[in-house]
Amino acid sequence: MMQSVVRFALRSTDPTVVRANRRWSFSVTRMGWQVLGTRSAAAFSLFFSRIRGMTQHIGIVACSAEGAALCYRTICIEGAQFLGPHAHPEVSMHTPPLAEYVQRIDRGDWQGVAELMLASANKLSAIGANFLICPDNTIHQALPFVEPKSPLPWLNIAEVVAAQAAARGFRCLGLTGTRSLVESDVYPKMLAAHGLKYVRPNHQEREEIHRIIMDELVYGVIKPRAVAYLQRVIAGLKDRGCDAVVLGCTEIPLILNDTNSPLPTLDSARLLARAALRRAVEGANRIA
Repeated sequence: MMQSVVRFALRSTDPTVVRANRRWSFSVTRMGWQVLGTRSAAAFSLFFSRIRGMTQHIGIVACSAEGAALCYRTICIEGAQFLGPHAHPEVSMHTPPLAEYVQRIDRGDWQGVAELMLASANKLSAIGANFLICPDNTIHQALPFVEPKSPLPWLNIAEVVAAQAAARGFRCLGLTGTRSLVESDVYPKMLAAHGLKYVRPNHQEREEIHRIIMDELVYGVIKPRAVAYLQRVIAGLKDRGCDAVVLGCTEIPLILNDTNSPLPTLDSARLLARAALRRAVEGANRIA
């Protein structure tokens, strides 16, 4: 039973929406919960169960296994920061064989890539997802063909990364990822919208990074030589004026992060996962 008077004190540096009545008071934040004290464990549990019931169902349109797994794992692990111990929003994922995507990408068939993405989107919509994310930077090139026909709204991974880069005060970003991604306008368009500049690796570097991704990282193969190569490329981007680097392939965080990169990293897989978490719990900011 809930006690007649219960006080929850939660705080955050982010904007809060506060509701209080004679039975409980609490602060709801977009970035999570910090519990300062409770007088009733049962009431605390009830409070979080109510919040969990308001979260949205995240649909993951997956392409490559390692990047999708990192995104999924981040949502599940970091969900506790928002929803209490061991909790996270409902998450569903669908992916066809990676080969089906690779065949279409290699021949520049972005309409075909869009069809695969829409097939996943429709399946996720049918089982109750409220919005979609795609933890694959490369196939975001097909998103303009996807969104007009999509049954659900999408979070754009490049928009998420660009917004984070601007918020952290970076001015010029190095781009890493598959050859197709780095040569596309997926990031340049979003970075320009935030007033940010970018630098691409040279042709030879793009080719080798692409090989590392497609021949090694998508299979979960991690080689010291690959780490060293990417470190040299990023050091070169730093010399060319970059103050941060976009890990624009969701497998690159398997081997690079802020501890071993010559530049601060923008981890597209985890940033997308965190953006999805924030969106999924937004309903908790409007407790009736």
